[in-house]
Amino acid sequence: MQRPQIAVVTPFIDKRHGTERRVAECISRLASDYEFHIYSSRVEDVDLRQVVWHPIPKLPGPHLFGYFWWFAANHVWRWYDKSFRGLQPEIVYSPGINCLDADAISVHVIFARFRERMKGDLQLTRNPLRAWPRIVHRRLYYALIEALERRVYRRTGLSLAVVSKKIATDLQHYYTPNNGTKVVYGGLDFERFSPERRALLRNESRRALGLAPDDFAIALVGNDWKNKGLPCLLEAVAHCANARMRILAVGSDNPEMFQPAIARLGLGEQVRFCPVRSDAEFYYSAADAYAGPSLEDAFAQPPAEAMACGLPVITSRNNGGAEIIRNGEDGFVLDNPTDSLALSKLIQQLAKDPALRERVGKSASQTAHDYTWEKNAVEMRELFERARRAVRS
Repeated sequence: MQRPQIAVVTPFIDKRHGTERRVAECISRLASDYEFHIYSSRVEDVDLRQVVWHPIPKLPGPHLFGYFWWFAANHVWRWYDKSFRGLQPEIVYSPGINCLDADAISVHVIFARFRERMKGDLQLTRNPLRAWPRIVHRRLYYALIEALERRVYRRTGLSLAVVSKKIATDLQHYYTPNNGTKVVYGGLDFERFSPERRALLRNESRRALGLAPDDFAIALVGNDWKNKGLPCLLEAVAHCANARMRILAVGSDNPEMFQPAIARLGLGEQVRFCPVRSDAEFYYSAADAYAGPSLEDAFAQPPAEAMACGLPVITSRNNGGAEIIRNGEDGFVLDNPTDSLALSKLIQQLAKDPALRERVGKSASQTAHDYTWEKNAVEMRELFERARRAVRS
């Protein structure tokens, strides 16, 4: 029997980025059910024998120009395949705003909400003159995406999946879609993220990072450290007044912008900026706790990975990932992501009580096992089938 055809429209696919990993995991698990036609500039970490890749060239230049090109090009490529090659997929699926004609969309961020939060940072008067071209570029890009969101998300008959209840709330607030919206959480790789693997790697990773046996290491993983809550974490560790505490800030952000705060707080020997590694479990194994009081996150993946490793995790209510945490049982949730005093109290409790770390970490690992890529694929299949029924009706 011929498999239903689905066009997947996304700039790139790999397993190193959150949104793109969801697409890769979904396609890999549903390739026997559907004939996926991927319109993308780059495809990695997917068996190309199972899918049909329609490469779209990527042009160099500013991000805004690249997005304009990508948006127009994927429509032209698909029109050509339909008009001259007879390819007519039953539905078009897009992770985010990548086209105007998607039948099913996974929503990972609401740019109207993001733009509102970033309004202060994007004011020209609050930035040096040399940063103005970058600021203007971002303002134009965010305004464009928000305009496209208004057009796309208000369409009737659109099947939507959101990565968290938080995103569902934002979607309802800004666009009030008339469609049923389904929450589809991501999954975790339990071969990489597990208490057993953490224990296996722990001595080696701590030695490689120069951590002493009595150091209490707190990990924070992700790009945009300001948004992930690093300023609050710095303040919290300073409040703890414990010279044996260490912060492992992992990502590709610029450490220079945090150096004045580190110097002011006297944390020069306690903060380590670490490069991104393909084996993120290396850092979780070295840590004693995870703290990421996000200012705004649809669903931050690192806290969930840390939970799977058996680490006690602290995050904020502003992270959609907090929805899977029972506060005080399998993790801790701050109501205010900038409350450094509350964060410092939680960190001190964990540092002083190994039994508490063990109990919360064990419960966290058990909770994380409810979120598998297999479950994610089942729910995405339901989204695709709902979209197929809507197209046929």
